[in-house]
Parts: sequence; C-alpha cells; structure tokens
Amino acid sequence: MISLSNQVAVVTGGSRGIGAATVKLFATAGAHVVFSYRRQRRAAEEVAREARRYGVEAVPVRADLARMADARRLIQAAVSRFRRLDILVANAGIWNVRDIPIERLSERDWDEMMTVNLKSVYGVVHYAVPVLKKQAARSGRPARIIALSSTAGQRGEAFHDHYAATKGAIISFVKGLSTELAPYNILVNCVAPGWVDTEMSRPVLHTAAQRRWVLRQIPLRRLATADEIAGPILFLASDLATFLTGEIVNVNGGAVLVG
Repeated sequence: MISLSNQVAVVTGGSRGIGAATVKLFATAGAHVVFSYRRQRRAAEEVAREARRYGVEAVPVRADLARMADARRLIQAAVSRFRRLDILVANAGIWNVRDIPIERLSERDWDEMMTVNLKSVYGVVHYAVPVLKKQAARSGRPARIIALSSTAGQRGEAFHDHYAATKGAIISFVKGLSTELAPYNILVNCVAPGWVDTEMSRPVLHTAAQRRWVLRQIPLRRLATADEIAGPILFLASDLATFLTGEIVNVNGGAVLVG
C-alpha cells in the first residue's frame, strides 16, 4: 500500500475526471488535498466529501487558474491551512471537442487553449516552487511536481493543433524544470494519458462509429478509466519513485505505438 500519510497535495481541476480520481486516490493514501475547481461547485463538494471518508482533509477552492492571482490564492490556501506543501499535480485543462482546421482556428480559440492549458500550469508551479523548496529542505524528502500532458503532445493531433501544442509545451516545461529543481530535491515528472473515459471525451464517443474509430487507435481496444491515470500519478508522488525525474509516463493502452 502506497502511503502519503500527513503529506499535503494540491491538485488542479479536481472536481471531475482525472483530477477527481487523483484527489480521492491521494486521500486513500493518507494525503490531505487542496484542489481547485472552476465552475462545478456541487461536484467539487462531493469529491471532497468522498475524500474525507478516509480521515483526511479535502479542501475545494474555486479558482480560474488562467489568472495568476487565483493560482497564487490556491497555493496560499494550502500553505495557510497546513503550513506545508509536498506535492503539486497540475491537471486542469480543456480540449476542443469539435475538429477545427487550422485555417478556421481563431485567435480567440488559440489564446484560450494556451491560457487554460499552459499558463495555468506555469502559474501554480511559479507560486508552489518556493514552498516546495522549503518543504524538501526541512523534511529531507523529495517534493513533487506532476504535470498532465497527452499523447497529443508527443505525436500531434490533427484538427486539435492548439491543444497538442500546449501538451507538447508541458513536456518541455517538465524536462527543463526537472534539471532546474533537482538540486533542491524536487522531482518533476509528467503523465501523458491517451483516450480516457471522462466527461471531456464522451461527446466524441456518442455514436458507435466514432467509438470504433477511437478504439482502433488503441492496441488494448478500450478506453482508460480516470482511476487508471490517477494510479501512475500516485506512483510518481510516492516513495516508489524517488529516483525518477524529467520522465514522461505514457498511460495510453499502447496508442503511441500505432499510426
């Protein structure tokens, strides 16, 4: 059993999908969790209730992480409540359900994707790193930053070019941070999911034909569950991964292996 007992984690985008699964899995491992949500207050409160069943504190914070002030407030919420921060999971993000050819990709579409998917990661990392440095020095244990990318960030995704660009940038961001922060005993890694059965992906899968098209891209011939992505995130946050940094953990059923 992996233990994060008495550790404090911040998870962005924790009200649904992979973020919600991560909050609950961290709670089962004994971590106190502060997590952000943008609009879904009831869903966030339900995630917090489920997490608290494991005897930990779970604190939802409404935040628009496209705004630096909200990114700062999220990190401060954890520090104010617990006086420490051990783990940051940068998960929040969006994806365009409908295909957008590049000539129809508007400046507004581009800017929104860059802000939500990329600036939000920069913002929480920017404010968390000084706290993580202090915590790692004080405890003698590694602190962790875990960012969520995608298979699209490695092989691109036609008609979702701006999404793929943000996810590729996250991979490069992680690789740069991993060497920059290694002297401070902060491990920085990335989890890159493929297709996951979440609220964000379901609109693409509403017909049998579309579902078959997606499954043909996955050698295991099924979608991942959110829990199957949260598991590797927990692994990277645990004492089983104390010599891993700058790595991209692909969780995609083999999807990057096929054309």
